[in-house]
This record gives sequence, structure tokens and C-alpha cells, in this order.
Amino acid sequence: MHSAVDVIRAKRDGGQLSDAQIDWVVDAFTRGEVADEQMAALAMAIVWRGMTRHETARWTRAMIDSGQRLDFSGLGRPTVDKHSTGGVGDKITLPLSPLVAACGAAVPQLSGRGLGHTGGTLDKLEAIPGWQADLPVARMRELLADPKIGAVVCAAGADLAPADKRLYALRDVTGTVESIPLIASSIMSKKIAEGTGALVLDVKVGRGAFLKELAQARELATAMVELGTDAGVRTVALLTAMDTPLGHTAGNALEVCESLDVLAGGGPADVVDLTLALAREMLAQAGIDDIDPADALADGRAMDQWRAMVRAQGGDPDAPLPQARHTETLRAPVGGTLTRLDALDVGLAAWRLGAGRARQSDPVQAGAGIEMHAKPGDSISAGQPLLTLHTDTPDAFAPALELLADAFTIADADPEHLPLILDRITA
Repeated sequence: MHSAVDVIRAKRDGGQLSDAQIDWVVDAFTRGEVADEQMAALAMAIVWRGMTRHETARWTRAMIDSGQRLDFSGLGRPTVDKHSTGGVGDKITLPLSPLVAACGAAVPQLSGRGLGHTGGTLDKLEAIPGWQADLPVARMRELLADPKIGAVVCAAGADLAPADKRLYALRDVTGTVESIPLIASSIMSKKIAEGTGALVLDVKVGRGAFLKELAQARELATAMVELGTDAGVRTVALLTAMDTPLGHTAGNALEVCESLDVLAGGGPADVVDLTLALAREMLAQAGIDDIDPADALADGRAMDQWRAMVRAQGGDPDAPLPQARHTETLRAPVGGTLTRLDALDVGLAAWRLGAGRARQSDPVQAGAGIEMHAKPGDSISAGQPLLTLHTDTPDAFAPALELLADAFTIADADPEHLPLILDRITA
């Protein structure tokens, strides 16, 4: 007979939890037999004491077993997904999913909504008139099997790792988010449960990312690659820089517009480069090594796939995107070289303008956000437009501009050039 108190004490005192203890406590918490305050105490003990690789793998398996596990093995094409830990201006899923599908893989992309300064993929896509995030599993399978569509981006169903949903909500309000084993198992339980055969992880590092330090990001990436590998999912991770926002936009409809530029063969160099790098990793993990995704981007196949994908989820790819009712432009106070544009400050300002939310239940403004007219390394003149702010609520301009006052540096020097891709982690 198991007891929540015994499990808490075992981890509090630095012990390794047994498989039976982990299976029982996750199942009992999901059923409501273990109280929230008891699970919060256990989570805090894990934050302080950590978990071994075996414990983390077993914890992840117990979270998966709390709900449904999808199976897309009969599609007749390999399945591969991508997960990003979140950043500012990170719209990569939008061009990436149809691009990889255009190259012959099926992409079941279960995504989330934004919280705080990092944007959510579903929020971006919901800026497209008519687009729907919720899909029944049978419809997902149908769309993934269609070679003209081949990709879905949708919300995870309530039956997918329900233990994680309950535990994440509890960790968020009890100061127990910052635990590598708990973060890794939270992400990977959903990704493994979705039934993909391969997975590429984009682990962001820097000011605008959840993880600020390279060592932390490498530890998380390694843990997630191990979990995927142990579960039979071919998994690789890229550590990518997030000190500067990705691309030239942060905000939902603004990022959709920029993604369309990429699919049309243009777009900012950093967004194109990361999209292609992740596409090549995804295709390699899916066993497709005879197609260069750059060709599918250049010849319009990825755009055709995007339009079919949007239509299949109820969206109108030709409809005008929402625009904010008010704009204000921040101009460069002096001339020189832009040496720094702080991702965190830009993300927080976009959030203040209405592009993000403080709680999952909060609404977002589809047209709100920030356009960046220059990136580090660009030469600018005094008075030149630097940032354009978009919002439906003009009272938000003052607090956003206050945040942005220290978000950039203009100097007579070249910026430090950091690579976009910092490391690659494999099993």
C-alpha cells in the first residue's frame, strides 16, 4: 500500500523513487487521490533533490499512461515533429510544417498558446480568419495521410497526458517550474504520446528564452533527447540563440505575414536559415535524405502545402489578416550601428501591447505587436524608424515604450556576432 507522505519523504531525503512509487503517485494524483498540496510538496522535493535518468523516464512514462497515446504508424509516410521551448518572434512552425510536409513527411504538430513574453503558435494561426485549433484524432489522421496537406498544427486533446496538464498548472503557482527533470518530462510526455516517429527539439538560449544559460539549455536538451531515445522516438536537439528576436516581427498576425514572406521565397535571413536547418534535421530523422528543403521553399511547393493546410483547418489563406487600430513609431535617437536589440524587452513590450497574456484564460489581440526595422549589425541614421508598435489599446503605448527605452544600443562599433545555432545534441 502506497502513501503520498512516504513518497514525499523518500524524495525529500534524497532517495530514488521506485517504479511502483512513481506509477502510483502520478496515477493517484490524476484521479484526485493525492491532494494538490501533497503533489506540490513532492514537486518541490524534486526541484531540490532532482531525479535520475531512470526516474525521469519512468515519470514521463507514467504521465503518458495517464491518458491516450496516438498512433500514426499506418499513414504510409514517416512522421516527424518539432518542438520549440519558446522565444520572441519564434514563428518557425508556420513555414516549417508545410515545408517538411512538401518534402514527403507527415508532421503532427501539437502546439500551445503563448504565456508571458513568448508567443504561442496557436495564437498566431488563430489570427487567420476561420482557422480552427481543435481537431478530432480521426481528422488529424485524414489530413496527415493526404500528400497535398501532410501537416496539422493543432491543440493537444484533453486525453493526451492529462497528468501533465494537472501538474503543470500546480507547478506554475507553487514555484516549482524550474526543474530540468520536470520540464523535460512535461514536454516529452506530450510529444511521445502524440505518436510521432521522430522529433527535433529547438531549445532556445538567451535573454528572450526560458533558459538564459547555455549549460542549463544543454542539460535540458540532453534530458529530452534521452527521454525520446528511451521511448523509441528518434530525437535530436538544436540549441539556438535567443538574445535577439527572430525575424522582424513579434506579434500574432504580424508573424503570420512574415511567415508568408518566407514561404514566398523571401523573409528575414535568420528565420529562413533556422527554418531550413530544422527542416533538414526533421527530414534526416524521418529518413528522407534525397530532398533539399530549400528547393521546396524556392519553387512554391511549401506555399501550396501551407494554403492546403490552412484551408483544411477552416482558415481562409486569402483573407486579409487583422491589423491593429493604432500604431506608434520609435525612432533612433542617434546614428551609428545597432549593436543590441534585447529579446526579453521586445517580448515584454509586445505583451503589454496585447500580443500576449498573463493567464491562459486571457484574450490576445491578433493585430498587436512590434515591427523591428533594424537588427544588430545594421547601420542606422538619427531619426530613422527603429520599432513600430501596434495595438488596439493606445493606453498601452506608454508602458511598452518605457520597456523599449533600454532595449537597444546604438554605437560606433560592430556587434558581437553569435551563431544562430549554438550546438547540436544527439543520443
